[in-house]
Amino acid sequence: MLIMGIDPGIAITGYGLIKVKNGVMTLVEFGCIRTSPDKTLEVRLMKVYSRLSQVMEKEMPSCTVIEEIFFNKNTRSAMAVGQARGVSLLASAHLNIPVHEYTPLQVKQALVGYGRAGKDQVQEMVRLLLNLEDIPRPDDASDALALAICHAHSHRLDSLIKGKGWGR
Repeated sequence: MLIMGIDPGIAITGYGLIKVKNGVMTLVEFGCIRTSPDKTLEVRLMKVYSRLSQVMEKEMPSCTVIEEIFFNKNTRSAMAVGQARGVSLLASAHLNIPVHEYTPLQVKQALVGYGRAGKDQVQEMVRLLLNLEDIPRPDDASDALALAICHAHSHRLDSLIKGKGWGR
């Protein structure tokens, strides 16, 4: 199973792909898509969409995992992130790739075991679980990998409950 995590943002969209086989998670690729604040919103969104589509077409993940957004203060920021999230969903839909969504709380619980864990704790677990020397940078890419790992754990549990095994 190949899982692609996406941490949507208008300035930076992080992505990360992990492979799960026989219960072992391995890093495939990670990176980020940066857009210039000098460009119009629609140009920035097109860049996010185009680059995500390129990665998806190249790797053809089994599914994508996108963070559910929760903002309680900055409405303008929430709107821009929501639009980047929308083009991420669209890129998946165009390739018929199933989408799964998790809240930051669910990701923290899946990786650290504590829903109020700090970003540094989550990043360290990403490093450990993927057996990496360093924490993936930038933070957006690490967050995307955390989403993919969260889904791997969730899928494993679901498969065990249904008696299907893990990562086949």
